[in-house]
Amino acid sequence: MKNLIFFLKNIKFFEKKINFYSNDELRNQTLIFKSKIKEKTKFFYKEIDNLQKKLSYKKDQYLSIEEINEKGFFLKKIYKIKKKIYKEEEKILVELLPEAFAVVKETAKRFKENKEIIVNSNKLDYLLIKSRSYLKIEGGKTIWKNKWSSMGKPVIWNMIHYDVQLMGGVVLHQGKIAEMYTGEGKTLVATLPIYLNALTGKGVHVVTVNEYLAKRDSEWMAPLMEFHGLTVDCIDIYKNNSYFRRKAYEADVTYGTNNEFVFDYLRDNMVNSFKKLIQKKLNYAIIDEVDSVLIDEARTPFIISGPVNDQNFNYFYIFKYIVEKIFNKQLLFLNKIFNLARKLINSGNKKEGGLNLFKVYRGLPKYKPLIKFLGEKKIRKILENTEYYYMQDNNKNMFIVDSDLYFVINEKNNTVELSEKGMNFISNEINDTNFFRLPDIQKQFIYIEMENISIEEKNFLKRKKLINFYKKSDKIHTVNQLMKAYTLFEKNIHYLVIDNKVKIVDEQTGRIIEEKRYSDGLHQALEAKENVNIENYSQPLATITLQNYFRMYKKLSGMTGTASTEEEEFFKIYNLDVVIIPTNKPVIRKNYEDFIFKTKKEKYNAIINKVIFLSKNEKRPVLVGTTSVEVSELISRSLNISKIYNNVLNAKYYKKEADIIEAAGLSGIVTIATNMAGRGTDIKISDEVKKLGGLAIIGTEKHYSRRIDRQLIGRSGRQGDPGSSQFYLSLEDDLMRIFGLDRISKLLDKLGHKKGEYITGPLISNSIELAQKKIEANNFSIRKRLLEYDDVINEQRKFLYKFRKNALDINISSIFISHMIYNLIDQIISDSKNDFKVFENELLKIFNFNIIKKKFYYSYNKEDFKKKIYYDIINYYNFIKHKIIKKIKYIRSFIKFSCNPNFINLKIKNFIIKLSLKEKNYYKVINKLEKKIIIYFIDEKCKHHLKYMENLIKFSQYSVYEQKKPILVFKYKAFEKFNKLLKNINKSSIQFLFNCKINDYFFIKKKLTFK
Repeated sequence: MKNLIFFLKNIKFFEKKINFYSNDELRNQTLIFKSKIKEKTKFFYKEIDNLQKKLSYKKDQYLSIEEINEKGFFLKKIYKIKKKIYKEEEKILVELLPEAFAVVKETAKRFKENKEIIVNSNKLDYLLIKSRSYLKIEGGKTIWKNKWSSMGKPVIWNMIHYDVQLMGGVVLHQGKIAEMYTGEGKTLVATLPIYLNALTGKGVHVVTVNEYLAKRDSEWMAPLMEFHGLTVDCIDIYKNNSYFRRKAYEADVTYGTNNEFVFDYLRDNMVNSFKKLIQKKLNYAIIDEVDSVLIDEARTPFIISGPVNDQNFNYFYIFKYIVEKIFNKQLLFLNKIFNLARKLINSGNKKEGGLNLFKVYRGLPKYKPLIKFLGEKKIRKILENTEYYYMQDNNKNMFIVDSDLYFVINEKNNTVELSEKGMNFISNEINDTNFFRLPDIQKQFIYIEMENISIEEKNFLKRKKLINFYKKSDKIHTVNQLMKAYTLFEKNIHYLVIDNKVKIVDEQTGRIIEEKRYSDGLHQALEAKENVNIENYSQPLATITLQNYFRMYKKLSGMTGTASTEEEEFFKIYNLDVVIIPTNKPVIRKNYEDFIFKTKKEKYNAIINKVIFLSKNEKRPVLVGTTSVEVSELISRSLNISKIYNNVLNAKYYKKEADIIEAAGLSGIVTIATNMAGRGTDIKISDEVKKLGGLAIIGTEKHYSRRIDRQLIGRSGRQGDPGSSQFYLSLEDDLMRIFGLDRISKLLDKLGHKKGEYITGPLISNSIELAQKKIEANNFSIRKRLLEYDDVINEQRKFLYKFRKNALDINISSIFISHMIYNLIDQIISDSKNDFKVFENELLKIFNFNIIKKKFYYSYNKEDFKKKIYYDIINYYNFIKHKIIKKIKYIRSFIKFSCNPNFINLKIKNFIIKLSLKEKNYYKVINKLEKKIIIYFIDEKCKHHLKYMENLIKFSQYSVYEQKKPILVFKYKAFEKFNKLLKNINKSSIQFLFNCKINDYFFIKKKLTFK
């Protein structure tokens, strides 16, 4: 805090000085700042220019080994200098910070206090005049108005940065998280570090949680930046891979949603032309609602997929009815034994009654009659005693409980397992008693090897066994995914069905997650369950987690109203400190203690009565926070019956989000919202509503994360406004039920609870918070464990994407091929293990070339031998290229005299290369071919590698049974496989290039017209 106060004093000092500047002098400060940065870094850039000249080479000239090593050294040196430049720039920006922040604040002040600001016109003004309504040019002067529109709504600029906002801006520039209360103006805070960091010209990305906020904020804040000659754009406005989106990334400040930034990164690593790359290097990002992005949405990876040829959708159709049958049979069985359990317990037979009750709990923990029954006096205790008895001694007696069940659900771990009875049922249904028994493939291979048959026959039998093995695995896997779909995933809670499609609902935000599908066949299982069209199985073509994408930025910062509860995760995963910024005005909202009811029915009745009282009698606006679509619609229906008008904001109505939230502060209005729906848009209240008591928050359930509850509470009481918050809970709520908050249940029993009564107090709140902390810690450990695996994949990903980008640049085709050939020769020599015959065969197979004599192989030392082969092979490759060029010339001359096309398409095996008849540089055609082939093999091999890594994560988990650490097994296997991948890419690409010929026939784009 001392550090922030120091900066604040300096900003105040410059404020007084800048206050006397003319509009042109104020505007000119940006040019002064930029020139200071340029002056202090010019030496480094000069050094890079000199090294770049040394890196230059003649096109189509292959490098010597000495040149390969030398250029590698220069590239490393350039990389080190770029790191020095970044450090130097950061140092300069800290020096400029007080003055730069004062400039932004003064600009905001002048826009607020003046309807028009007149300045001398500059180049950007002339460009902006075409698309911006808030400026006009007259006689070399630009008139900037203080009125513009944001998302089609008029805006009159009325904001000047508070001191706490200046402090928040310093925190963001320092690469930390600023926790600022809801309504403290985080969008305005961001303009300070945006302006400062944009001065380097390396780009600032402002990341938001949804498309509406990305577009709104970019339009709302743009004039403040544009006035100073900085360009502002938003990627979400434009189509993927479009020219305009590319231009948006070239802007000084680029707004966009986290989804689009990540998908653009993945798309960039799938393009087939250097010119199609759209994202610049990742310099600095400010993430709005940083906890939502880096914590909530970081659990599932971002994947761009392609269709898999081998579609087994028929398995879903076949097994869907069997799984549905087994689910209904268990439900029917549990219904019977639940009624029996109730009778036995009521008649005093706790032992038998408890056993049957425990069976119901194991078979379907969310069975509504069970949840209601467990709320009754002493029933939960009977269940707990029974559970303890059967689970003691390492679950020795659990077979007695599970023997009657078809499947068992573990609600805490969110897993479902078929019992022996369930497996037998499915096996009988499909007339295959060995359905769940996978063959020992290794043993079968050993038997095949022992047979007295040819190698071809052995390979054929092995392939056959493998195909059968994978088919059986697919069937079992399909059954398991369908079991998950039917038992663990609920419609209107975990997913919605919209326009005949299954759409995922984000558990934390209550919003639909567009472009995302559950992986590993789970989404197809849900589609089968809901009788909608089963979409293609997809195979990952490119994938990354949010954690690893955002960790690639040189500097990262974020802002939110709720970060402190996840402070440990932010630091350990992202190296981000959380700094809590004080509020501009004291918070006067009243936070009432939680009310606990016995049943959900009692709780909902109390909520409806409270909402009616607040909205109808007190005329206050009410925001009801729910945890699912189902509950939000239940409350809405109940209020409709009572003739209380209400707006529902959940995943079904997310497109109306801004309009609903805008109206949420009006007198008597009731808004029902799932979780964080509406974040980023303030609920503003009038003076009349303030007098009535402000916005009332009612929570219908505690979330697993305290942070989500705090986000709901924080919607009320912004900028010193009055307001209130209260949570209504029941013992049937998931959090209370799963984590057995026994003390509360016992307390209700002691107090002699009557229907409709509730209890409250700090003991209850503390117990709930303790349960939430346990869940948060568990979720963090899950995310951390997943990240450990993705970190390994990420190192591979970074290398491959860099490799691929280099391959796209046809200008460095020769240097690229030189490296590949040299590495491949090194590999062949190493793999031959001093056996000339092995070496000779491999050389012939890959390069279609062998003039190396045996005596050279043994007489030369390894390095000299490598050099000799390298130069021989490079010369031979030049000969191959010369032959191809000769044929191209022949085809060109034939076409030229035979017909009149603009260009021809040369076919080289499966690759088609476009050749313009005006093209005279034939080596350019070869370069295109080289690029196309290398990119093809990188993509093809990586596709299979990604699938392998996906399976390896699952496979490595089994190593715990061998007393091994799964992550260590994964790392070892992943490293081994990655080395093989790189060798295969090199080998396949070079082998193709050395063996390719232009086909005798070719295709002409334009219809042939003979002379």
